[in-house]
Amino acid sequence: MQNFTFHNPTRIIFGEGQIAALDAHVPPNARVLITSGGGSIKSNGVLAQVQAALGERAWHVFSGIEPNPTYETLMEAVALARQKNVDFLLAVGGGSVIDGTKFIAAALKFDGEPWDILARQAPVREAVPFGSVLTLPATGSEMNNGSVISHRAKGDKLFFTSDATYPLFSVLDPTTTYSLPPRQIANGVVDAFVHIIEQYLTYPVDAKVQDRFAEGLLLTLTEVGPQALAEPHNYAVRANLMWTATLALNGLIGAGVPQDWATHMLGHELTALHGLDHAQTLAIVLPAMLSVRHESKRAKLLQYAERVWNITEGSADERISAAITATRGFFERMSVATRLRDYQIDEQSIDKLVAKLDEHGMTQLGEHGDVTLEVSRQVYQFAA
Repeated sequence: MQNFTFHNPTRIIFGEGQIAALDAHVPPNARVLITSGGGSIKSNGVLAQVQAALGERAWHVFSGIEPNPTYETLMEAVALARQKNVDFLLAVGGGSVIDGTKFIAAALKFDGEPWDILARQAPVREAVPFGSVLTLPATGSEMNNGSVISHRAKGDKLFFTSDATYPLFSVLDPTTTYSLPPRQIANGVVDAFVHIIEQYLTYPVDAKVQDRFAEGLLLTLTEVGPQALAEPHNYAVRANLMWTATLALNGLIGAGVPQDWATHMLGHELTALHGLDHAQTLAIVLPAMLSVRHESKRAKLLQYAERVWNITEGSADERISAAITATRGFFERMSVATRLRDYQIDEQSIDKLVAKLDEHGMTQLGEHGDVTLEVSRQVYQFAA
């Protein structure tokens, strides 16, 4: 196991009816900006619960944060927060809303051009305090300090992290997910699955606890993912899905182990250029990435095949191939397509995708730093 330091300051408030607990965790004199995506939190009653819990506090609502939150939209929220003298942010939505709120919180305290937080990785030393009410289990943003933001005009999708951008708390009420459309549930399952894979499927470092924890989460997703589509009001299923997605990226399973994230970097370029859902890009890239890089991931792929998919027969190469096929099949059972052609993207786009990776400095990706631009090109071609 590698050396590590693990710290996560976010308080989790889990269970049905817990939105009411906001009153105990938002400062009593706070001036609150509620950030949200579309209108679903109005129609499903979540916004009303939030507003009731805030009581007499001054609050304002900024809605319209996109599924891939854009710099342009978020800067409108920054302007509103300044106009209203906001001193607390409350993200009510899924990972995109929470990611966007992290950027708003950082931008409000940043001395300089806020896009530099992403483009130049300018350090974020302070941020406006914020919490979240999670309504879509997927990204783990409710319990980590990372954020991914797109710049519409530049065609960029970049990330930042800061110790200042952990949520103070996150409310996880599984009943808020009941009204989600199947596409969002399926995307959430795929997103969480690939988050785990990026931290698990690298190379062995004798981290038995992290490996078993990751495998348990993967097995849970293979079980509850299809159930969540079939039984949208099954509280136990939605509760397990919500908590699994949070644990997938709260830092715990990534402590003391090598991490990859090349699949995410290649996926970001697909979203930026073609507007695909984040999870769709991961479903496209991961099986191709594993196929192209199967030799460098050989030992963990064999472990993954046995422990997650119960594949124990055949040669090593046959077991690895079967595990990759099982992964692709799981995504497709969740109704998330896994080929570029499924989204009407042809191979002519690959040059542009690789050029964007080069522009963003993504030339030595992966746990070994050996995912060069040429390897990335091979992955895109394999995914076609």
